[in-house]
Amino acid sequence: MKNKIILFDLDGTLIDSTEAILESFSVAFQAFGDEVPNDELIKAEIGHPLDVMFSTLGVKENQVWEYVNAYKMHYRKIFLSKTILLPNAREAVKLASRYAILGVVTTKTAKYSIELLENMQLMEYFEVLIGREDVMYPKPHPEPIQKALAKLPKVTKEVWMIGDTCMDMLSASSANVYSVGLTCGYSTMESLKKCTDNIYQDAFEAVQFIAKR
Repeated sequence: MKNKIILFDLDGTLIDSTEAILESFSVAFQAFGDEVPNDELIKAEIGHPLDVMFSTLGVKENQVWEYVNAYKMHYRKIFLSKTILLPNAREAVKLASRYAILGVVTTKTAKYSIELLENMQLMEYFEVLIGREDVMYPKPHPEPIQKALAKLPKVTKEVWMIGDTCMDMLSASSANVYSVGLTCGYSTMESLKKCTDNIYQDAFEAVQFIAKR
């Protein structure tokens, strides 16, 4: 009997799509004749919705969605070939599936996320996937987690959110669920310490920790 729920973030938690993201941002900025921001500036924003990322990187509000569309036009051509699983991610999902009901909560587009996980032969382990288009308010708002939980059976023990940024942790806290931060993604140990007490190197270590609770 599975008596826990584990929700996973994607980028920086289970997958590494940095190459596809950086290339697509570069193409989008070049399409409008703009200078491409430094890679580190872009990576610092990964985890936010695309419109927020472009806005933070200096795109005017009335042009943001044009840049998002340019990004997506390129991303959909390359995302399968230029995204890889993070070390121990497959093992983490398989172990978690033995004792917990699993879901994905991401700010990526759900359509692309499902295709990625199907391509990696992992989608079968997840009973729900909530993407950017499924919510009005993305992480760090609690809505994505709340929406995922509404689609899953009730459990007798804890609900956990595993992610690599404080946005994941804050969303979990607001939704009254437990959280684990990972250092294998886009945040530092120092920043994660500000928003969760549970920090591990990767998803497999996190899943092992939750199993012992």
